[in-house]
Amino acid sequence: MGKNKCIPSFFKRKNENEELVEGIVDGNNENKRQKASISESVNEANNEANQNIQPVNEANNEANQNIPQNPTNINEEDVSSLERDPAKRLPMWKYPVNIREQVRLAYISLGAYQIKLDEYKPRGPKNDLRRFKYAWFDMFPNWLEYSPTKHKAYCFLCYLYNDKPNESHGHSAFTSEGFDNWEKVNDRDKCPLLKHIQSSNHKKAFLLYTNLLNQEAHLDSFIETKSEGKIRKNRLRLKTTIDVVRWLTYQARALQGHEESSTSKNQGNFRELQKLLAHYNDDVANVLFQNAPYNWKYTSSDIQLEILSIMANKVRKHIRSEVGYSWFCVMVDESRDESKKEQMAIVLRFVDAERVIRERFLDLVHVMDTLSATLKLNLWNTLLHYGFDVSKIRGQGYDGASSMRGEWNGLQALVREYSPYAYYVHCFAHRLQLALVCVSRDVTPVHQFFSYLVFIINVVCASSKRHDELQIAKADEIKKLLELGETNSRKGKNQVGTLRRV
Repeated sequence: MGKNKCIPSFFKRKNENEELVEGIVDGNNENKRQKASISESVNEANNEANQNIQPVNEANNEANQNIPQNPTNINEEDVSSLERDPAKRLPMWKYPVNIREQVRLAYISLGAYQIKLDEYKPRGPKNDLRRFKYAWFDMFPNWLEYSPTKHKAYCFLCYLYNDKPNESHGHSAFTSEGFDNWEKVNDRDKCPLLKHIQSSNHKKAFLLYTNLLNQEAHLDSFIETKSEGKIRKNRLRLKTTIDVVRWLTYQARALQGHEESSTSKNQGNFRELQKLLAHYNDDVANVLFQNAPYNWKYTSSDIQLEILSIMANKVRKHIRSEVGYSWFCVMVDESRDESKKEQMAIVLRFVDAERVIRERFLDLVHVMDTLSATLKLNLWNTLLHYGFDVSKIRGQGYDGASSMRGEWNGLQALVREYSPYAYYVHCFAHRLQLALVCVSRDVTPVHQFFSYLVFIINVVCASSKRHDELQIAKADEIKKLLELGETNSRKGKNQVGTLRRV
């Protein structure tokens, strides 16, 4: 059973009337108190009946509320619509089993119906009339109720847990039929009210009632507390994994190591960084590695790839929101990676809402070949997958290969069949590269310079000894220039790092 919204209203009522819960005592203690004060309370009741009290019309209006016939859910807003008259309200066993707990909590938030009338209806012979006494509410708190329509007394606790339509006569007198034999109340040892609180049915209802109020001791509360603890640990473990993956990705470092077993001295960047975080944070250390469940470690390569995929999708969604419904250009280029797979890179160029030109790398797609039809199919599928409107393409930027710039069957021609305003522009980077190559071939000194440079690099880099000799020679040259004052020494200039890059 989960915590119900009616519980706060119940404790609010407790603050207004401290005796609502504190006045509940077990049957034996209550019996002793009743026997010791019953004679005095009856005399006080006669005097109390003459005091100014609420009019009967308000009680009758409150008693005429509609009985819920087909209840489906009881919450704090429905508490005011519950029938208060114990003679008119729907028996508990008629409510669906799955909502009885909610109905009980709703009635508990309202409390027992202890109404004060100007005059309670008398019963008995004319020369010996007896009536209900308001003082009995103080003698039997929290369970005794009075119906202003049938002028009978009922037990509030027994009503809450009366889950069966047929009960013994003594029990039904305080649940469904009502009790109005007032002349027997003053009979101390045979008082029906005292006998009722000593009955097994009433004691059982009282026990269930007190257990219902103790929400923290319920099994579902214990399970919920345990579940909350597991959830916090899982979230901290997952958050640590996400932070490690994100940091290593941002630094362009490999996640997995060559040997990640528990006996390995170096388990790779991912696990070693987790160890570092756990070394400085006890909370993290308590949820990682041997402290984590066998199937909840979040360290496998599948988990790492899934986290990377989620991050990539979030970046792509952000790019999509940046583009919005404006026009954009596509730039595509393909190349073979180290695994000998042909990869197609897709970049978008657009003007954002701040009128700034942006270029965003969207995706890297593996293609089986470099045919224009294959490239166009993969490009179209990628754009449509991320929600881009291909009709808003207003430019294309590729290299000068025939499969890209072909006038009839090239990629730019296939794209223009669907987006006629997507004009093709030869990629400026490729054009600059081609221009430099042509110029270097036509100018002899430039051509010789690059030829010698390539030769020197190959010779020096092929031997570590030559590489060290070159660095020593360069350092001696810089030292002489500094002594002669022909060069300056500034931050970031003529440093060892610079020499190493040379």
